[in-house]
This record gives sequence, C-alpha cells and structure tokens, in this order.
Amino acid sequence: MSESAPVAAPVTAAASSPEKDDLKRRALPRGLQKLIERCLKIYPDQRNPLQVTTVLKYWLGGQDPLDYISMYHNAGDAERNIPPHWHYVSFGLSDLHGDGRVHLADTSGGLEPRSGMGFELTFRLVKPPNASSDERPPTWPANLLQSLAKYVFQSGNRLCVGDNIPWRRPLDGRKVTVPGPASSIQQMLIAEDPQLPRTETPFGWVDFLQIVGVTAEELEQASRWNGKGVLNLLAKDPATGGPWLITHMDRSRSVFELFPETLRQLELDLEKEGSDLAGVNADFTFKELAKGALTPTTATTTTSSIKQEVLDPEEELSRSISSCNIAVKQESGDDSLERSGGSSSDMVNPFDNPTIPSRAFPLTGLELTLAPYAAKFLILAMRDRIRHGRHFTFKAQSMAVTFVAESVTGSIVNRASPYAVLGCWVQILIPNRLVPRMVECLSELGTKSAESLNIPLSYEWPEHNLKFIIDNPSPELLNKPGPILA
Repeated sequence: MSESAPVAAPVTAAASSPEKDDLKRRALPRGLQKLIERCLKIYPDQRNPLQVTTVLKYWLGGQDPLDYISMYHNAGDAERNIPPHWHYVSFGLSDLHGDGRVHLADTSGGLEPRSGMGFELTFRLVKPPNASSDERPPTWPANLLQSLAKYVFQSGNRLCVGDNIPWRRPLDGRKVTVPGPASSIQQMLIAEDPQLPRTETPFGWVDFLQIVGVTAEELEQASRWNGKGVLNLLAKDPATGGPWLITHMDRSRSVFELFPETLRQLELDLEKEGSDLAGVNADFTFKELAKGALTPTTATTTTSSIKQEVLDPEEELSRSISSCNIAVKQESGDDSLERSGGSSSDMVNPFDNPTIPSRAFPLTGLELTLAPYAAKFLILAMRDRIRHGRHFTFKAQSMAVTFVAESVTGSIVNRASPYAVLGCWVQILIPNRLVPRMVECLSELGTKSAESLNIPLSYEWPEHNLKFIIDNPSPELLNKPGPILA
C-alpha cells in the first residue's frame, strides 16, 4: 500500500450542482457507489473523507487488494459513554466493479449471492482525550486492514463474526525497542460493525466486519470458549470497548482482570457446556498403523530431542485464523456429521470442493502428527468438545481430520471401526472411556506456549493403536493425501 499521505477521495468529493452529482455517480463503479451511499447515511457531512489509496491497483498487478480505506471522524455518543473515535472502512474485498477484473460472480447457487468475498473490514480507534475534531487520523489501521485483506485473497478463507486472529505484536506496529511500553493490544477478534448493516449492491450482499483489538488473555478465552461471547463481555463496559467495541491501544488490562467474576463464570460455562469452537486451520500429517504396531507401555508420553519452533507472525496469520470455511462456532444444536444436505454443511465437507467420495476406507490404526502451534487446540478438542459429545476438525490445505465423540451421529466411524478415511477427510472416534485419560495426558498442551514445548512430543494409546505426535510435519507429506501404511 502506498501511504505517503492519506488523500481525499475524489470519488466522494462534494459536487457544486445536481448535474455534477449525477455525473460523478455515473462515473463510479456501481458496487463502490452502493458502499459509499451506506457510509454517507452515517456521515452525511463527510462526503470527502480522508483516504489511504492504493496507487497501483490489484487488477493492474499491484500487491494490495484494497482500493481504498476511508477514515471517518465519529463523534460518538456521550449519553451512552461512546467516545469520539476514528472509523476506518475498507473497499475492495467485495466486488466494486462487477466486470471480473478482481472478483468472479458468486456461483454458490444461493438465492442471495454475495459480492466478492461478501464483506468489507472496518476498525474503530479511540481518539486521544485532547484531540481536535480536525486532527488527522493515524494510518497504521489502514495497513492492518490491508494485511488482513492480503491474507483473505491469498488463502481464499473468508472471515466471520467471532473469528479470532492471533497477531502477537502491537496492532499499531510499535516495536518494543521504541521508547515507552509496547501496547498490550496485540490480538484481534471479529465483530459486526454496529453502524453498518448488510448492504445490497448490484453484485450481491456485503457485510461489514469490524476488527477489534484485544489482549492475549481475551484471545485465549475466545479460542477456548466463544469469540462472540468474549465480544459481548467487552461490550459491557467503556473501558473494554463499550457497545461499539472501540479499540483502545493504551488499554493494559483484560476484561477478565478488570472484572474477575467474568472469568469464573466463563470457566463454569466451559465445564458445563463445552466450547463452541468446532475447528481450526492447522498443518498435520497422518499415516495408518498396522495392527499391533504400538507396544503397550506404562507411560503414554515420551519426549525426544529438544528443538524449538520459531514462528513468523506473518506466516502464522494464515495458520491461526479460525475461518468460517471450517469452524462452525455457533452450531445448530445437533451433533450430526451428515454427509449430504442439512444445516451443518461446513462440517459435512471441510473442503471448498463440494464433491467427496461415497466410500470410506477403515484404518487399522492411526498416527497423527500435528504442528506445535496447534497443540493447544488438541487439548481443547478433547476437554471442551469431545468430552461434551461433540466433534472438532483440524483442516490443512488438502486434508482434514475430525475427532468424533461416540454420541455424534452421521460419521463414518464407530466403535468397531474407529478410524477411517473418506477421500482426504480422516475421522477418528474417541471412545467415552478414553476421553478422561486423554484429557489428563494432554493437559500440558493447554498450559505451555508452542515455543516452550520440547518437541517432538509423543502420546500413545497402544490398546487403541492410536498415536499423536506434536512436531513440525514433514513438508513433503503435508499435501500428500491418503493413508500411509507404516
């Protein structure tokens, strides 16, 4: 993105006559015009907002998918304790032009097609207490939105309300070496923008998804429990964002530190009801184990040579976002894995290609190798999902593995045949009597960071011919589907 200076958008400049207004409207791409009209309903006096504009457009070979990011002054609402803030709105994730230069038409067959990716991104940043009404907004939030847009374009994964995004560095890009403490707001959740509802354009509908800056503890609890639930907690007090979920970069304490009773209630809810997180993106490999491949031992955990994994934050973004393509956070209530039709279609087929084979192949045993950065989700899967009679999926680019509780219906596995593969989709049945042992054995994965794990870690249950390994999967095997006989 070129951001040498935010520039006023010529496309939204005020006209001097109705004739010129009509001429400008006709000159605008129709998708962009509808989004601008939506923003003008909130900001009728800001027809010419400051913008960060991409100089070399994406369809001309540029690297930045967002054409524009508008930056509006929002006066807030003093009666509701909503402070003045800057409101950033992106243009480019949806189809602005409708001529195929960036986005193809939606071919999903829905009655109401989406425009492009079906959403644009927004961000709300609180103003400093003494800021004047004409103070220029910082442009780092525009860089942030552009980075997220690049992830969406490169991965093809759409973002959804409730998704959590580990960023692991201050959102404003401030380095620890810069004088002064680094901000604690280093992670993100995704909410609905409180002022911008779904908008119909000539090329389909567009939602406005608001990026909300959060602390590490808030992100951790959102991963375990429910992103929307944590957002609801943040919205209850102005100190943590208030009803419009405004990001305060100088906030140092999490909602659970400010209001400890919320964490106690969350833990009770998790223990009673389990987690709504149904899956995440993660690298893994698997292979079939021959019958009797594992020798019974008294220990179920072994640790081999120590090696540390260094994660690139930019690379980790593509690994860590719980995309709505596979993560059904608010489930319909039934724990079904039907293979066709039904409302649980995301769990029916974790892949973009709607066609999967009809024949499943049973496996005599299974060894699963899971990347260290996803280890904490393995214990979450057992403790907060399987223990509560649900399922959990890890999805790689060309494979998916789903852990299934005995009470889940419609799966391809059962007690007589607990492991099976359907195309590139592996399913693993976890028997009820094995769940408590697994939770106990895997408990350390929930208390340590990926960097502090002494990998490779190995967990074996010989009587079930099942083995989990926490290690960096072999790159040459990552995208090689199908069971490999050991």
